[in-house]
Amino acid sequence: MAMVINEEQQMLKESAQGFLAEFAPIGEVRKQRDAGSETGYADNLWSQMADMGWAAILVPEAYGGLEFGHVGMGQIVEQSGRTLTASPLFSTAILGVTAINQAGSEEQKAELLAAIAGGELTTALAVDEKIHHAPTEISLTASAKGQGYVLNGSKCFVADGSTADKLIVAARTSGDAGDINGISLFLVDRTVAGVEVERTQMVDCRNYANINFNNLEVPQSALLGDEGRGFQALSATLDVGNAYLAAELLGIAQQTFDTTLQYLKERKQFGVLIGSFQALQHRAAHWWSEVELCKSVVLKALQALEKGDDNSPLLVSIAKAKLCEVAELATNEAIQMHGGIGMTDEYDIGFYIKRARPAAMLFGDYSYHGDRFALLSGY
Repeated sequence: MAMVINEEQQMLKESAQGFLAEFAPIGEVRKQRDAGSETGYADNLWSQMADMGWAAILVPEAYGGLEFGHVGMGQIVEQSGRTLTASPLFSTAILGVTAINQAGSEEQKAELLAAIAGGELTTALAVDEKIHHAPTEISLTASAKGQGYVLNGSKCFVADGSTADKLIVAARTSGDAGDINGISLFLVDRTVAGVEVERTQMVDCRNYANINFNNLEVPQSALLGDEGRGFQALSATLDVGNAYLAAELLGIAQQTFDTTLQYLKERKQFGVLIGSFQALQHRAAHWWSEVELCKSVVLKALQALEKGDDNSPLLVSIAKAKLCEVAELATNEAIQMHGGIGMTDEYDIGFYIKRARPAAMLFGDYSYHGDRFALLSGY
């Protein structure tokens, strides 16, 4: 497959660029933060995105979606990285759709995917229970009781966990923490008794939550997929999530470069433009080359997911690890080349480093995916 996007994907990219520039520019981050927003985005933004068809892009046509593919959705997410746009797009239209499509019954798919495509339902994926990503280290239990289950345990760092309509919860129905077998997925209403949600304040002003499940009784119909066999669907969902996190980090790396390059052309020191300093030119050239490499890495991972390539997990981990590294380089260089003012609230450039760090940590950082890549490669 050619390492370029086609005409339709390019049109979607340009459409997303225009929409986000108008309705969710970088200034919106500051506005939502100063207003103490619990979501990090304007109330009508998600409905506008749904009207644009974004919520339906990954939903199969059989369930009311567009089935446009990962490469297309990747263009939107990359542009959202440029504007630091917060929305339920990632947690719902990407993670939620993938998990339901991977594990759900026909009845669940028909009901839930159609609702997501129409912008009527939001979801959040609850996986991790400790500060580091470890999808097999699940201790939250789901014990059989009558015709249903009882959930007990906790989850942390759940993206959009305090606002989602439904939670997709990874729980253990058998085995011990660390086992791949025995993990099951459950659909849980966020507002029911037995679910305690605590929103956490994060440096990127996004919506995350710590969630406790206290003797929560759910019916058999809440089970997503087969009991004890949820890890394959969970792993596939996390691969998709990490590919899009890499796409968002790519957008951050590109925008910080473009913004800083413009600053180098305008800022004078000792009576000359700082962009004329050879040391800064060398650093900027290295930065640019790393970003260009990342474009191919992210596109390859998205294409592999779209094709159902067996090497998708390997390519996704390469992409996430590389973008963790380059996004750190990009945001650090952006701050340093702007000088001390780069970290002041007066300049928007500081918001990028605050988003890049949590995005890199979510679902595994550089070390996690470097190790995963080695294991998948047989080392």
